[in-house]
Amino acid sequence: MSKQQKNGLRNVKVLTTAAMLGALSVVIGIFCKNFLNFGNGLFRVTFENFPIILSGILFGPAVGAAVGIVSDMVSYFLSTQSFAISPIVTLGAALVGAVSGTVSNYVIKKRGALRVIISTLAAHVVGSLIVKTFGIYTYYSMSYGMLLLYRIPTYAAIIAIESFFLCLIFRHKAFTKYTR
Repeated sequence: MSKQQKNGLRNVKVLTTAAMLGALSVVIGIFCKNFLNFGNGLFRVTFENFPIILSGILFGPAVGAAVGIVSDMVSYFLSTQSFAISPIVTLGAALVGAVSGTVSNYVIKKRGALRVIISTLAAHVVGSLIVKTFGIYTYYSMSYGMLLLYRIPTYAAIIAIESFFLCLIFRHKAFTKYTR
């Protein structure tokens, strides 16, 4: 574990980077909620978890969870959709960051692309497919079967795309200390 991860949000560099990643997640989330949604906004293609996963991998599970919570709540307040905020969906966003940080920092010790891919996969399965799907089902009275039929193939594509781009990011020399 790096010194930045130990200090977490007490480190100014970590705090500012996490804030920028949270802001990026909000912008991506608002764009996707307003322009890439289907079925009155309950079904959408979104990459808002990308910066949350990145924060978890870079700074650990606590920072990843904090970025997930803040970005989810802020995007709800700034979105033009009329849905109420769901604590279960917000928990799912927190778990996306926490799981990616836990897997990449504590479960898989060997650095490299496989670590990034497994972290992304685990984060989306737990946070997006299980918890967020349950939150949507609970709060919006949707058919759980229909949600899963839509969300599983959608998130399979999202996981592949996000893993690819995260691996590209971590190949850059500025990030090699996190992956090699």
